[in-house]
Amino acid sequence: MKVAVAAETDAGEPRVAAVPETVKKMLGLGAQVAVEPGAGVRSGILDADFTSAGAVVTADAVSGADVVLRVRRPQASELSRLKKGAIVIAIMDPYGHEAALRAMADAGVTAFAMELLPRITRAQVMDVLSSQANLAGYRAVIDAAAEFGRALPMMMTAAGTVPATRVFVMGAGVAGLQAIATARRLGAIVTATDVRPAAKEQVESLGAKFIAVEDEEFKAAETAGGYAKEMSKEYRAKQAALVAEHIKKQDIVITTALIPGRPAPRLVSKDMVASMRPGSVVVDLAVERGGNVEGVSADAVSDFNGVKVVGYRNVPGRLAATASSLYAKNLYAFLEVLIDKKTKALAVNWDDEIVKSTALTRDGAIVHPSFRPKSAA
Repeated sequence: MKVAVAAETDAGEPRVAAVPETVKKMLGLGAQVAVEPGAGVRSGILDADFTSAGAVVTADAVSGADVVLRVRRPQASELSRLKKGAIVIAIMDPYGHEAALRAMADAGVTAFAMELLPRITRAQVMDVLSSQANLAGYRAVIDAAAEFGRALPMMMTAAGTVPATRVFVMGAGVAGLQAIATARRLGAIVTATDVRPAAKEQVESLGAKFIAVEDEEFKAAETAGGYAKEMSKEYRAKQAALVAEHIKKQDIVITTALIPGRPAPRLVSKDMVASMRPGSVVVDLAVERGGNVEGVSADAVSDFNGVKVVGYRNVPGRLAATASSLYAKNLYAFLEVLIDKKTKALAVNWDDEIVKSTALTRDGAIVHPSFRPKSAA
């Protein structure tokens, strides 16, 4: 059984799908591990580090591999290097990319999308969305603090008192909760909002104040899977009015709202940005899906009359070494599910809930029910 670790071809992707620690564990599962040259350099992992862990570093690592580990899905030009039937495990970003899914199916690869893992206890150790969003929330605060021209905590000095920075976090999922915790650790006064009722207790447990229109629609605003439902126009208008008034008084706003498979909801208008004091900062973590902030630019810090709007893509990649370490452990935990530890061979149980939830393509077809062509569904 050959497992390959691919070097990412996207210039904006510094992460890698394995680290020396997980290489050693894969060898323990009976795998031969091959790594493409330079795969880990941008995450601070040299080829020699992989070699020391027992991997073979070679340019044809993916050739003939039974399993290929990646951060992002392979591009069409890379599929020809994979053998038919090869298992590819990555963050596949399948929504709205039907042609890419079709290309993987036509290439005969078996593709697993790590972001489609079910929300069950057994899958928590594999949850790439949580491991990466956690880092994004942390980094958002660090980026905001770097752009903000003032100190975050209250400071009482002989020269006078420095007031604490006011931070407002919009969206209290994994990224938002980490942003709240990080801002609190840095001494800021933190408020937060979310459309899910369960988020209120989580926000308050971290020492932040919860801001929301808490009507009947709000009380039923969560899916069975734990995601936020899309709210009615009436609710959005009421919430927007409350938020608009609140944002005027904030120094830093961090937006984290995403709905799987849909464009990011617009949370902050240009008028809201204009209402903030010069020197304030807005960080948009949803820029890859269109952004929560009107006028945000990808991979740029824009200036709106003195208010900075930060819109970096791939924020976890801005902490590439840590992000790679966590992501690699997620992938290893998933790979364990596909391997029979007694025979040390691939033994995919297609009835396993984790396998069924994440399998995108198999035997030349798109098999996931959410992405199958209508004629095949």
